[in-house]
Amino acid sequence: MTTTDTPRKVDAGSVRPLSTKRRPGGLRRAVPATTLLWVLAALYGLPVLWFVLSSFKPAGDLFSLPLTLFPHDPTVSGYKAAWDSANFSGYFINTTIVCVIATILTVGVSCCTGYALAKYDNKWLKVFFVGILATTMLPSEVMLAPQFLVVRDLGLYNSLAGIILPAVLTATGCFMFRQFFLTVPDELIEAARIDGARELSIFLRIMVPISRPIMLTLAILSFQWRWNDYIWPLLMLNDPGKFTVQIGIQSLVGAQNINWSVVLGGSVISMIPLIVVFLVFQRYVMNADINAGLKD
Repeated sequence: MTTTDTPRKVDAGSVRPLSTKRRPGGLRRAVPATTLLWVLAALYGLPVLWFVLSSFKPAGDLFSLPLTLFPHDPTVSGYKAAWDSANFSGYFINTTIVCVIATILTVGVSCCTGYALAKYDNKWLKVFFVGILATTMLPSEVMLAPQFLVVRDLGLYNSLAGIILPAVLTATGCFMFRQFFLTVPDELIEAARIDGARELSIFLRIMVPISRPIMLTLAILSFQWRWNDYIWPLLMLNDPGKFTVQIGIQSLVGAQNINWSVVLGGSVISMIPLIVVFLVFQRYVMNADINAGLKD
């Protein structure tokens, strides 16, 4: 004879709802951290706010005492003068070409390099990695002279390709991808090899898709680096038709005097593409799961 246990009826009134209130201790720990973040945001944001609001002030009000944060008589004359006096449309096209091509090449080369450094055991790869990291220990100004000589001897002087070529391989990008691929279990690669996948197929069909968060992060950083670059384009270009945005802003500075209203207006104009790129791609970086496709 077999007996079955009948489930006991539960009185609905005896079920207590789960409490959704936060513990006081957690709230006390969150307040100092939140306050510190707001203080840091104010320290970083106040100069930017002052900079943007000052671009709407007339030239005579920028240095008049007492200094005020908000303009008394807002005007966009600085923006109009900056746009009319400089070829911003041409500067934007040149800079966009440099940033897009350099960013694509940087992400692709860094991804390949980081994967090789992380998943292949070879002593020369380790020496190569040490050499890449060694470049971060030198000031960028030290590298300008040898880079200029190499690019000039390649016949790329006064061309946009001369600006793009030295920006392809970055130590930061290689290090980011190497550290990420080190977290990928080797068993995943071995399983793909057992199934008959080749090395190129493993890299393109497995490693590249799961490294999308790193790719997007490096793409934003690379685009920002290339857009804000000033010294290297200044050395490489002497044709005004090939100038980038940062050199174009420098051309607004006069030899005898500086119209700060025009310079501030041109600087704010140059910031707009960076803000748009960040706002478009930040959600992909913030919401991306770095461990997507992997299991413990």
